[in-house]
Formats: sequence, C-alpha cells, structure tokens
Amino acid sequence: MKKIGFIVLALLVSGFANAAVLKVATVTPEGSSWMKEMRASAEEIKLSTEGRVQIKYYGGGIMGNDTKVLGKIRIGNLQGGAFTPSALQKIYPEINLLGLPLTFESEEEVAYVRSRLDQIFQNGLEKAGFISFGFATGGFAVLMSNEPVKQLSDLKGKKVWVPEGDTVSYATMEALSLSPVTLPLTDVLTGLQTGLIDIVPMSPIGALVLQWHTKIKYITDMPLVYTMGYMAIDAKAFNKISPADQLIVREVMTRTYSKLNDDNLVDNQDALQALLNTGIEVVALNEGEVAEIRAILDKSNHAMGEQGEFDIDLYKLMLQYRDEFRAGDAGASGN
Repeated sequence: MKKIGFIVLALLVSGFANAAVLKVATVTPEGSSWMKEMRASAEEIKLSTEGRVQIKYYGGGIMGNDTKVLGKIRIGNLQGGAFTPSALQKIYPEINLLGLPLTFESEEEVAYVRSRLDQIFQNGLEKAGFISFGFATGGFAVLMSNEPVKQLSDLKGKKVWVPEGDTVSYATMEALSLSPVTLPLTDVLTGLQTGLIDIVPMSPIGALVLQWHTKIKYITDMPLVYTMGYMAIDAKAFNKISPADQLIVREVMTRTYSKLNDDNLVDNQDALQALLNTGIEVVALNEGEVAEIRAILDKSNHAMGEQGEFDIDLYKLMLQYRDEFRAGDAGASGN
C-alpha cells in the first residue's frame, strides 16, 4: 500500500511539475475586488484542468510598467499581463479606437458598438500575437485636477498625463493646447505629488483603486474617454497548452471578464460617490464648451486615421454603429 501511495504521489507531483504555468502581471492592487475575481478564476482553471494549467498573478505593479512587462513577456519571464488599450497600441493600434476622446456619451452606446466590434478587436490582438478573453469596462475617464476646469481656456498650458506609448492621446492633448506628459501608470501618483502633472484623465473607479483621488480636488463632469481593461496572453505560450485545456481557459476567463464588465458598471457609480464623499468637487463645462472641444477632437481623430495611425475604415465603422444607436436604429439592425 505504501508503494502504491508513493506512486500516486509521484504522479501528482510529476503532473504539477509539467503544468503550463502562465505568469501574468497587473497593476491591480492585491485585495481589490478585481484581483479576487482573477485569483478565483485561476483556481477554477487549475481544478478544471486537474493542475495542467495554472495562472500565477503578480499584482500591484510589482513587475513594473507596461514596457517592462512586455519585455519580460518577450523573453519568457512572463506569459501575459492585464492591460489597458494603450499598452499594446504600438503592435495593434486599433485596440485604442474605443478610447478616442469624446467619441461616446454613454455606456449604453459603447455597449452597442462593442457588441459588434469586440470580436474584431480580439481577432486583431490574436493576429498581433496575443490571446485575450474579452474586455471589462473601466467606465468613462473624466478630467481630475487640483484647479477647476470649467472652460476650454482653463486647459491651456496645463500639464496632463498621457499613458506611456499612447501616441493617440498625446496628439489629442496637443490638439487641446495642453502640455502632455508621458508617464507609465505606476508613476502617476508620484507625478501628482510632485507637480509634474496638473491633470489626469481617469475613471472614478480607477482613481479610487490607484489612490490618485488623494491628490486631486476637482472632477470635470464630461465623459472624456471610454476606458477598459483586458488580459493578453502570449499566443506562443498559450498554444503550448492542449486544445482541450485551451477551451477551459477561454471559457472561464471569458466568463470572468464578462462578470468584471457587469460589476464595473455598478462599481464605477459607487466609486464616484466615494470620491465625492472625500470632499472632491464636481464642476461642469457648459454645452457650448463641450461642443467646441468635441469639434476639435473629431477633427484630430479623423486626421490621425487619415495619416495611418489606425485603420480609418474600422474607425468609420465604429462611428457608423455609434450613430446608428443614437438615431434609434439599434433594434432594426439586430439588437
């Protein structure tokens, strides 16, 4: 009996030793609801594959900024990361289309557009060498600042944070006569503390989770940029997993990201109220100012597409679906 037990133990140890371990980095803080969901999905995958696939998360940004994470993925030290669109913009520019400033006005119209384009974005990422499992909304980024931004002139010359590698947002901020400052996500809090940046565009839930709200006083009530997050796994690493286990990973992670998407819609509203409870003040731009800013950004966005910064045809298709929703034609076209 002891010999049989030893053999069984040896087989189990051997199985775990030969498991496919996907090491995934994220800036999401440990203990957050997002991290709890991701770890729960990793445990489900481990059990469902009988240990053949294991996901190990490195939270809280301990693996560094996006550039460092992508470098570690290239040399095989990591197999993936949880990113925002700007992280992979250089290898797949279209992933950032939904985040073009002032393109959308509500979660409902983005949801309508995403129901038609999400699969195209996932396919594009896969062609670029990364497997993803869907996208979770981060809500709309709004302007957060230490001085109130009530009109276009309040933006002139202000130093605004732009994500590292996000050339689209950089051009956008220049179009608004701001002074863009490029920083990795992990350095923004320090930038606010030192005065390196004056304004950050971020969703309420993002600002709360990353503690940026402790360094700002005002929120400008304008849905500036739609934000979302996603996991991207190196396709070469993923394809080493058996087809049957790949299906399990895809099913669990797709379900997880769908749940995160739904939860974040609620959490973002709660986060906004939490920010207001700390004494942060909401200010509003008048409609004329919003229309002027939107006209500037529409022109900038189209110009970038025409210059080849992203697929202009996919951009126009996105706007077509958005306008279809606004015109009330959503039901007539299939949803």
